[in-house]
This record gives sequence, structure tokens and C-alpha cells, in this order.
Amino acid sequence: MITLKDVHKKYSSDVAIGPVDLVIPTGGITAMVGPNGAGKSTLLTMVGRLLGLDAGTIEVAGYDVASTSSKDLAKIVSILRQENHFVTRLTVRQLVGFGRFPYSKGRLNAEDEELISRSIDFLGLEDLENRYLDQLSGGQRQRAYVAMVLAQDTEHVLLDEPLNNLDMKHSAQMMQHLHRAAAELGRTIVIVLHDINFAGHYADYICAVKGGKVVEFGTPAQIMTDEVLTRVFDTPVEVIQGPRGPLAVYY
Repeated sequence: MITLKDVHKKYSSDVAIGPVDLVIPTGGITAMVGPNGAGKSTLLTMVGRLLGLDAGTIEVAGYDVASTSSKDLAKIVSILRQENHFVTRLTVRQLVGFGRFPYSKGRLNAEDEELISRSIDFLGLEDLENRYLDQLSGGQRQRAYVAMVLAQDTEHVLLDEPLNNLDMKHSAQMMQHLHRAAAELGRTIVIVLHDINFAGHYADYICAVKGGKVVEFGTPAQIMTDEVLTRVFDTPVEVIQGPRGPLAVYY
């Protein structure tokens, strides 16, 4: 479980996050949605301690994010940001191996190698593991980064817009992989998404953020309504029943 209590972060006199009080249940996928600049990525990076709080507390599995040691926190929660700056002359296997650093400190043992292979196979990258990152398509490279996070073997996984720059096919494949990771590997996945329909179909819970605050939290059935989505996104949204569940129409 991830718990945020009275969390605040202030950037300027008119740009601030909070107060945020939120409980993200254990297990499944929680999708964070909302307008651009709403504070979704900021909240996620604060949970992953890549950004400090001005006030309040964040706990992951009962551990205070602010006071827990880095080596211990890295075994509890992993995070993938939008900006990845790894040297492109790494192979897929070398990149995924970085996920084991909190345990191996760079000296991989047989257990590490097994987890690396398992993560590569889980994301369907076994035929690409010796390719360099700059030899991959955008979708393949994104899968490699997610495999790295899964190899870290934490119960809690934070992903900031992992569908960025992916086309329709690879976006759907990525969400299918993440859905399997939550179900089969027992991960609690928190993911920032722009596509409300992906959230509605794949998420177990949806957290709507607007103006630096959490304005809605619930199941897809509770959030995927005309009234809620129109209020969250400040644009008319009609939810219709599609062949595989509710679809938000906003064009």
C-alpha cells in the first residue's frame, strides 16, 4: 500500500502540489490521469523519492520514503521516469542488469542473472537481448527499460508515461505486458497515462489529478462517466459502451 498524507510541494506563488491525501491499494494497476500540468508526474516522482516534499509524509509498504535509506528503498519501490539517458551502446541485457544493482552492486551472481533473463523473457525481448539500445525501435527500447524496472524485483513499480512516443500497436502491447506483471508477478503498478481509455480498460483503480490535487479516485466504473471525466478534463466527454467496455469520446 502507498499512502500520502497532507503532501505539499510548492514551485512558485502560483504553481503548487497539494494538499494530497491518497491511499493506493496493494496489487493491480493504478492509473494516474488528468490534464497536462496537473501534477501527476510530480506526485509519482515524490513517491519514488526523486523529488523531495515540502510537507507531509509518503509511505510505501509502511516505510517512510523520506527517512528510509536509499539501499532499502530501492528494494521496495522502483521507478521509471520519462527521461532516460542511458548510453545507447549498452545492450538490452546490460541495461536490464542495472535493475539488479541494489542487490549486486555491480557483481551479478546466478540469482541476478536468472532474474535478468526472466524479465527479458517476460517482455518478449529474448531475441534482442544482445542488441544495442540504438539498434532498437522506440517500442523495443521502452520494453527494455520496463524490463530493467521489473528486474529490480520490487513489489511497487512506478512508471511515468511509459507509452510516450509509442504507436497504437506498441502502446497496447505495453499495457498488456504491465497487466500481466500485476496479475502474474504480484506487482503494485502506478502508472501515469494520457489515454483515459487505456486507463479505463487496463487499470484496477484510476486516480484523477487536477490543479495539483487528487480530485477523484475509484474503480474504472466509478471514474469512466460523462460527469466525472468532463469535470476532470474541462472538456465535454461522453462515455459509451464499446465492445470491450466503456470508451470516452471527446472529439
